[in-house]
Amino acid sequence: MAELTTTIGGFHFNNTIMNGAGVWCYDRKELSAVDTSAAATFVTKTATLAPRAGNPKPRMAATDLGSINSMGLPNKGLDYYLQVVEEFHQANPEKPYFLSTTGTSPDDFGKIFTKIAASNFSGLVELNLSCPNVVGKPQIAYDFAAVERILTQVTGIYHGPLGVKLPPYFDLVHFQQIADVLNQFPLTFVNTINSVGNGLVIQDETAAIAPKGGLGGIGGGYIKPMALANVRVLRQLLKPEINIIGTGGVEIGRDVFELILCGADMVGVATQLGKEGPKVFARLTEELTAIMDAKGYKRLSDFRGKLQVPEAREVAVH
Repeated sequence: MAELTTTIGGFHFNNTIMNGAGVWCYDRKELSAVDTSAAATFVTKTATLAPRAGNPKPRMAATDLGSINSMGLPNKGLDYYLQVVEEFHQANPEKPYFLSTTGTSPDDFGKIFTKIAASNFSGLVELNLSCPNVVGKPQIAYDFAAVERILTQVTGIYHGPLGVKLPPYFDLVHFQQIADVLNQFPLTFVNTINSVGNGLVIQDETAAIAPKGGLGGIGGGYIKPMALANVRVLRQLLKPEINIIGTGGVEIGRDVFELILCGADMVGVATQLGKEGPKVFARLTEELTAIMDAKGYKRLSDFRGKLQVPEAREVAVH
C-alpha cells in the first residue's frame, strides 16, 4: 500500500492531508475532532491579538460548486490558541501542529510574534497575509513592499518555523515578484491559495451572504484551477527548501493527487471539510491511496512536482 508520509521543514507527518485555517478549527472541540480524525495534523483558526466576533451573519453559504464566505476573522484570540496548541502538544509530543495568526494593523505583527517567541509554542506558525474578508482592509500579500516590511520585522523577532498563507496570483509578473520577496527570508513553507476574494453568489434574487454587499471569498471546486496554477508556478520559483501546502478546490482524492503532482508537500481542505466534517480526511486518504496503488506509486515523492506538459507543436499559417 502507498505511503502518505510527508515532511515540512523537518517536521514529519503521517499523512499529507490537513484542514485549511478557518474550517473546523474555531475552538478546542473542533480542533480535537480534526486531531482524532485521519488528518495529518491541524492548523488553528487565524488568531488575532484580541478575540474577534467577525462579520455579521449570514456570512457563509455552501453551493453546489463550492462556497462563499465573508467571515471577517472570527476567533478567540492569540492567547487562547497558544494555550490550546500547547495542550495538544503535551498530549502528543511527537505530533507537530500549526498556529495561524495575522495582524489587523501594522503594529500588531511585532506584538504577536513577540508573544509567540516568549511562549512554549513548538510547532509551525502560519502567517496569514491573505484574508479577503476584513471590511476596509486590503489583502496584504498583494502589496509586495508591505510583505517585505512585515517579514523583515517578524523574522527579526521570531526564529521558529514560519510560513505564509498567500492569496491567489493571476499574473506571471506577480508570481515572480512575490517569489523574489519570499526567497529573501528563512521561510519553512507557503500555503497557497486562500479563497478567491470578492466573488458574488445569488440565491433566487438575493445575495447568499450579507457582509460587503454580498461579496465574499470563493472556495471549493470553483478555484481548483487557480490553486493548481499557484502551486505549480510557486514551486518553480521558490527556493527548494521552502515547502508548499496546496489548498483550494479539494473535493476528491484526485484533487489531492493533482496538487501534489504540481509540487505540493501537503494538502489543505476547507470547503469540503465544512460540508462533510472531519470524516472527509479518511475518504480522501482512501481515494488518494487507491490512485497511487493503481499507478504503482509507493510514496508521494514518486510523483510530486512531476506534472507533464504536452510538447508544443508549431501551427501552420494558411
